[in-house]
Amino acid sequence: MKKYINYNEGKIYYSDNGEGEVVILLHGYLETSEIWAGFADKLSGKFRVICVDLPGHGLSEVYSVNHSMEFMAGAIACLMENLNLPKAFITGHSLGGYVALAFLELYPDMLSAYCLFHSHPFADRPGVVANRKREIKVVRAAKKHLLYPGNISRMYATVNLEKFGDDLRRSEEIAATISDEGIISVLNGMMNRPSRLKVMEQGRVPCLWILGRHDNYISCDDIIPKVSLPANARLEILENSGHMGFIEEQDLSVKLVSDFVSGI
Repeated sequence: MKKYINYNEGKIYYSDNGEGEVVILLHGYLETSEIWAGFADKLSGKFRVICVDLPGHGLSEVYSVNHSMEFMAGAIACLMENLNLPKAFITGHSLGGYVALAFLELYPDMLSAYCLFHSHPFADRPGVVANRKREIKVVRAAKKHLLYPGNISRMYATVNLEKFGDDLRRSEEIAATISDEGIISVLNGMMNRPSRLKVMEQGRVPCLWILGRHDNYISCDDIIPKVSLPANARLEILENSGHMGFIEEQDLSVKLVSDFVSGI
């Protein structure tokens, strides 16, 4: 059942299932909370799992032409306050990881721990910024459908495209529900975000960092040496996944998150 809270004169939608330690799931770019369906269902057998539609996505409202990571983190803090949740474990996929890091910087006392799921702490490189600007032009030309085939298929490991064909098509369907304004707002927010490498390396709360060996967006070999993980952080690499490990290796992903939360 979908529920919502009021945030800055708009509405943020979320689902809330299960009991126990609170796990909040934040989706990525061209996704909504629906992307977590199977993963969240399995996780809710042991925890209270809250899936959120970030501003401009799914059933949540578009607020401006630039949804900053800080603004979206504020929506999660508002949600927690409304639900009387003093602390939570936040798991962020890709874009959701950028939001989780902004949350860590702004509201560290509200985190029991966090997980970067196929995400990283760095600002966009110049080439990525140029690509985001190109995508904004495509969306403004009313051609957002041109983004789906390439962007979505790259999210899955090349060797998994046939095996997860149904999931890939579902990902495309979810992406198609996001409004032009919502896509533009998050693209602006992502390309203007700062690096939060120091925030991650400070280790104020425990961190689980999950990467995919065959991720077409984030290279393990490239990114891991650039981060000095604190003692309370754990790195896990999904050997048979691309950028969608919670689908491509769902049972293992559920176990990794479950074990980490239980061990806090």
